[in-house]
Amino acid sequence: MIDRNRLETIVRSAGQIALASWPGDGHDLASWEKTPGSPVCTADLAVDSFLKRELSALLPSAGWLSEETADTAERQDHELVWLVDPIDGTRDYIRGRTGWAISVALVNTGRPLLGYLYAPARARDQGGEFWWAEAGKGAWLNGQPLVASHRAQLAGARVPARKLAAEDADLCLVDQPNSIALRMAMIADDRADLLTTLRWGYEWDIAAAGLIAREAGAVVTDAFGNPLNYNKRDPRAFGVMVSSTGIHPAAVGRLAERAARYCV
Repeated sequence: MIDRNRLETIVRSAGQIALASWPGDGHDLASWEKTPGSPVCTADLAVDSFLKRELSALLPSAGWLSEETADTAERQDHELVWLVDPIDGTRDYIRGRTGWAISVALVNTGRPLLGYLYAPARARDQGGEFWWAEAGKGAWLNGQPLVASHRAQLAGARVPARKLAAEDADLCLVDQPNSIALRMAMIADDRADLLTTLRWGYEWDIAAAGLIAREAGAVVTDAFGNPLNYNKRDPRAFGVMVSSTGIHPAAVGRLAERAARYCV
């Protein structure tokens, strides 16, 4: 049995490491691009190193998959695997904005078992936004149980994005944090009704938030409406869709042609 109190302490400590370098509090920060359009900073690496050490000590039998650690096939030898994004939303982090989070999930035979998401720069008077979920037992934000959006009509759905395609003009824009995990969590907290991406992404981006959204009552799939699996040999999925149960079929139908076009 994993020590949940210790796990929460580790995730919260990782958030404090990130805050100690966050430009939003006036700190200097070194950053660069791993590849064009993919920023990374010293805080990414510091948080990743801390989490790998502490989570591996907490559960030595678990494998490891993280955005900032070189992947190896060895992780597939483990039933339990940590999926980690040390700072999801690095662009917001580097710019001193609050739309970033620490994302930690424990996956068991391809399915998320535990999911933790910590955004220490948000809701500072409450010690940050601390989200967590356990498979089959529910999801919480700062100790309060989460109930996802119940929207039944696609038209008028709240979408965390900066702009909409012309064919989606009947949807409503709401605030978009850079972190995809935080955007997914917005559906879990009924701050939004629909989140979709039509691009290839990685398991570490979505595992924790996907469990949080699902345990709150949302539907979580890939862009085609198919279930998500984790700890695959290729740790990618084409798109993610998180929505209320009532609008998910209509959203899949609306995006089907676009998803097929972009999935190359």
